[in-house]
Amino acid sequence: MEGIKVQAGSVELTGDMHVPEKSKGIVLFAHGSGSSRLSPRNQYVANVLQKGNLATLLIDLLTLEEERVDEMTRELRFDIPLLAKRLVAIIDWLHNTGKNIGCFGASTGAAAALIAAAERKKSVKAVVSRGGRPDLAGNSLPLVTAPTLLIVGGNDQQVIELNQTALDELKCEKELVIVPGATHLFEERGTLEEVARLALEWFTKHL
Repeated sequence: MEGIKVQAGSVELTGDMHVPEKSKGIVLFAHGSGSSRLSPRNQYVANVLQKGNLATLLIDLLTLEEERVDEMTRELRFDIPLLAKRLVAIIDWLHNTGKNIGCFGASTGAAAALIAAAERKKSVKAVVSRGGRPDLAGNSLPLVTAPTLLIVGGNDQQVIELNQTALDELKCEKELVIVPGATHLFEERGTLEEVARLALEWFTKHL
């Protein structure tokens, strides 16, 4: 694993990149509201992808100072245009690696990932959303060309409906998978494993 810094506008973002020797694609993780590159759920999924010979980049979309402010205001974590803009900067940085790029988004991070994918059509080859809010990508949804997989917990009824609405808006290759018995955070036994399996399958196919 390599610690990296990426310049995104006026700020420097901190990330952890893991590149298996034979990897042909890299998956950029877009964390959800209040989460970071240290999220145990995203780290678990990243580890499964690495074992499947995919490189991963887990990166904080907010600086330490911004996170401290956000702990009190809780505004920046929901500033999807800001998060998407930073993802675009990271995608541009990753483009120099020569690897096909995929985005894995959780919660509000899924909307930011889809907006970034719509803006960088040539770079982003696949998107996976876990318990995400793709509906918040709004007018960017019909512009996404990357094959997109939406994964939602079977017991997360409101988010299922929001994902179904977003699915209708997407014009690319797309699929919605509902994991039985899972709630929003996929904390139930075997559910996160299923998310990781589905993500690995999708990224392996498209990257």
